[in-house]
Amino acid sequence: MRINRKLAVLAFTAAAVGAAHAEDLPTFKLEMADGTLKPARIEVPAGKRIKIEVSNSGKGAAEFESVQLRKEKVLAPGADSFVVIAPLSPGEYKFFDDFHQQAQGVIVAK
Repeated sequence: MRINRKLAVLAFTAAAVGAAHAEDLPTFKLEMADGTLKPARIEVPAGKRIKIEVSNSGKGAAEFESVQLRKEKVLAPGADSFVVIAPLSPGEYKFFDDFHQQAQGVIVAK
């Protein structure tokens, strides 16, 4: 019993520390809506983990996807979520709405 209690305390502490670090990340907002991206260009600091808060204000599903970053997140209409991206080298990283292929964007790490 004593070991389980210690493990529970350690797990809770690790989760709390992880949540605190996630809140400290540079955060950028992306709105997806039926084939449009606002903004379509997101400038971020190179060498730092970042968080992109994604919202779908459209009437249909949307999917944030980046092959280069190996990230994808499906959002139902009206849903909000986020993706955390590891530190990026300077450069451009493409992303798109997989449900609306014409919606293309770029993350620019400087």
